[in-house]
Amino acid sequence: MTISVGTTTASDPPATSGSRPRRGLRPGPPTWIVRSKALVWTVAGLGLAASAWTLVAASGQFPAELFPALPEIWRAGYGLWLDGVLTEDIVASSRRAATGFVLGALAGIAAAVLTANTATGRRLLQPVLRLLAPVPTIGLVPLAILWFGLGEDSKALVIALGVFVPVWINSHTGLSSTPHDYLQAARCLGASRRQTLLRIVLPEAAPDIVSGLRVGAAMSFVLIVVAEMTGTTAGIGYRIYQSQMFSQADRVIACLIVLGIIGAACDLAIASVTAPLTKWSEKEH
Repeated sequence: MTISVGTTTASDPPATSGSRPRRGLRPGPPTWIVRSKALVWTVAGLGLAASAWTLVAASGQFPAELFPALPEIWRAGYGLWLDGVLTEDIVASSRRAATGFVLGALAGIAAAVLTANTATGRRLLQPVLRLLAPVPTIGLVPLAILWFGLGEDSKALVIALGVFVPVWINSHTGLSSTPHDYLQAARCLGASRRQTLLRIVLPEAAPDIVSGLRVGAAMSFVLIVVAEMTGTTAGIGYRIYQSQMFSQADRVIACLIVLGIIGAACDLAIASVTAPLTKWSEKEH
């Protein structure tokens, strides 16, 4: 790793001609091959899951109205789409999930910087956060409703709190595990605390921060179902609750599949956007 401050640069010594190449620097297969293989395995896994579902549905072990076949699930989802309610639900849920995710992610990273890099944060803030982290976010829904009512604020609060915990835990782990040699080198080169944080600590912790963001994004779509069960007339969570009230299992499953697709798309988007920040970690492994 290269550390540069001002005009001074400290780097690893160059490899001699007789030295063995580092294992982590060996070129891997082209990116398109890796992605093609991942796509093939994904399709194979989905096909296996669909086959298993079809076999169970055809076995007659469960009532058809409670365990519908895949064509019935497709018709239910397509019917919601034709009615226009599915598009409205997707837009409403995505907006709420995005709002809660952004708030929770920003708060989680900021808190991690304080707890991992400041003495006050470690002594004052970290014990409180470790005490609150195990509290189930779903249990905070009634409190959020009492504080903010049934509007959008309570839903954003519930999702933000659920996102905050994994983002803070992963970010704190990454920020507090910077190799001591890197910090020592930065001090020897005269780097300020701000320079050390921006040029060494944050880049070194990037893989952990990204992992926290991806877990937090998944958590936002888990909590959107709970958050939308009260005080709303649109959203995938609301549609699932309404379908369950009328014993429409095909609609419930169709909405869950849509929610899973949106969540997977968000995870891929985060991974793609943050790939340049974590590329060095992949090379070392």
